[in-house]
Amino acid sequence: MIGALWAVAAGIGFGVFQTVNRRAVRDLDVYIATFVQLVVSAFVLIIISLATQDLNLLYNAPATAWLYFGLAGFVHFFIGWTFLNASQKQVGAARTSSLIATIPLFGIALAAATLGELPSWLMIGGMGVIIGGVYLVNQARIQQNESTAKLPTGWRSLIAGLMAALCWSVSPIFIRFGLAELSAPILGLTVGISASVLGYGVVVLVRRLNTLPVRFPTEALVIKVIAGVLAALATWAYWVAFDLASVALVLTLSLLSVPTVNLLSPWLVGRELEQVTGQVWLGSGLIIGGSVLLIFLR
Repeated sequence: MIGALWAVAAGIGFGVFQTVNRRAVRDLDVYIATFVQLVVSAFVLIIISLATQDLNLLYNAPATAWLYFGLAGFVHFFIGWTFLNASQKQVGAARTSSLIATIPLFGIALAAATLGELPSWLMIGGMGVIIGGVYLVNQARIQQNESTAKLPTGWRSLIAGLMAALCWSVSPIFIRFGLAELSAPILGLTVGISASVLGYGVVVLVRRLNTLPVRFPTEALVIKVIAGVLAALATWAYWVAFDLASVALVLTLSLLSVPTVNLLSPWLVGRELEQVTGQVWLGSGLIIGGSVLLIFLR
C-alpha cells in the first residue's frame, strides 16, 4: 500500500513537472534547459540525502551498486531528459506525455529482442490500442502544423518523445539491480543524477566553445529551476516506489502523469500552445488502457 502511494505521488508529480517544464523549455536551448534541470535536481537530492540518510551505506556499498545507479542515471537523466525537453519544445507537454506513456510498448519489444519472449495475441492487441491512441493524440495537431508550416518535420517530430519512453523503459532494469545491492533509493538516485550532471557539464562546455553565447530569459530560467525541484521530488518518489512495490504497479500508477498534464497544461502553458481536445483525451485513454494491459500481461 505504501509503495502504491509513492507511485501515485510520482505519477502526479511527473505530470506537474512536465507541465511547468513545458513553459520553461519553449524559451531555452534544449541542452541548457536539461543541464539546469539536472543541476537543480541533483542539488535538491543531495540535500535530502545529507539530511535523511546514513552516508556510510553508500561508502560501504559494492562497486556494482554504484555502476547500476550510474547506468540508470545516464539512461534516465542524461539521455532521457534531453529527449524529454526536445520533445516538449517540438510538440508540447500533452503530446509528449502521451508518447512517454508508451513505455510498456518498448518493454515488450525489448523482451522480444533480447530474451526471445514473443508477445501473445492479447498483448499484440494491447500494443495496437496504444499505437491507435498515439495516432489520435498527435494526428490532428500534426496536420494543423504541417498546413501552417509550423512543424515541417511532421510525424518525425514524435521521435524525441518516443526515445524518452525507450530510455525510461530501460532505466528501471538498472534501478532494480542497483536497489538489490543497496536498498537506499534516495542514495542511488543521488549517485545516478550526480554522475549525469558531471557528464552533461562537459557536453554543455563543449557546445558553448563551438557556438556563440546567447542570453537566456530570466523568467524561463526561474521556471526551469522550479521544474528541476519538482523533477527531483517526483523522481525520488518513483525510485522509492520501485523499492516497495512491483514494477508493474509502479509503471501503471505512473501513468497518472498523462491526465495530470492534460488537465494542467492548457491552464499553465496556454490553450493556444496546448490544445487538449476531446480527441486528445480519447487517445490518452487508449494509451493508458493499452499500457495497463501490457504491464499486467508481462
